[in-house]
Amino acid sequence: MSIDKKFLDLFIKVTEMSAIGASKFIGKNDKEAADKGAVDPMRKELNKINMEGTVVIGEGEMDEAPMLYIGEKLGTLNGPKFDIAVDPLEGTKFTARGEPNAFSVIAVSEKGGLLSAPDTYMEKIAIGSNLPDNLLDLDNSVKKNINLLAEAKNKKISDLKACVLKRPRHENLVKELTKMNVKINYITDGDIAGALSVIGKNPKNDIYYSTGGGPEGVIVSAALSCFGGQIQGRLVLDSEEKVRAKKLGVTNFEKKYNIKDMVKGDVIFCATGVTTGDLAQGVEDLGNEFKVNTFALHKSHNIIESVTNIHKK
Repeated sequence: MSIDKKFLDLFIKVTEMSAIGASKFIGKNDKEAADKGAVDPMRKELNKINMEGTVVIGEGEMDEAPMLYIGEKLGTLNGPKFDIAVDPLEGTKFTARGEPNAFSVIAVSEKGGLLSAPDTYMEKIAIGSNLPDNLLDLDNSVKKNINLLAEAKNKKISDLKACVLKRPRHENLVKELTKMNVKINYITDGDIAGALSVIGKNPKNDIYYSTGGGPEGVIVSAALSCFGGQIQGRLVLDSEEKVRAKKLGVTNFEKKYNIKDMVKGDVIFCATGVTTGDLAQGVEDLGNEFKVNTFALHKSHNIIESVTNIHKK
């Protein structure tokens, strides 16, 4: 089964409206207002679609945000059943500070197609396409993974570029990468854009190697599955988070999730720029209208496109 092609344009409009809503708060130093600015129009647009949608990845408790919550039903409830993963504003800090790489994102699968991951941390390794299956492993040493990647890509280790989330918890990872003379591209936030920097003909990075958000891992998997990329993730849970994870059906807390564990079947992925970044151009206010740009993917139809639209105010 595949998702009807007509839904791609409908989901593009969802992230477009969400991005426009968030764009009104660029540089206003108010993360909560920016987040709400993205959430309300996203919910409104999703509820117009003839579908029975269920949020399986929503805004988590960590953000204390006006959530699109896990289990929320969306759409007219007449039509196909979809699982929906949302991040109405990836990069709340970037938006508040007027910095690049903020966007509104959604991933949609047929019912049962997306892993419902709790809002906890996830260890992650992501790499691009045309590489041997299951090439890297979280249980390997950093040195072993980098050697395997260099060999598979036929590159010198000193030519490899690794994207790493700049956090104290990655101190040992950074030491290992530095010792091996790998070039490190740091990001301060924006887990999704970081992990997706490994795809495309001339990717910005060869590997994304970090512990970031679990829900973002599933959203990234949706996009990577359209490119033949790879990801391996493992949830990082404390005792309280294990209780939450159990409620979502997670029973093996040590499980290493590959792309096929996180995304099954057809998928649509849309990311509309709020501020200009690696995935899309930011919202442009043209006076009487807004110009928006979306990075859009539809797996079963082999669609990978950059879509620009104009919306009247």
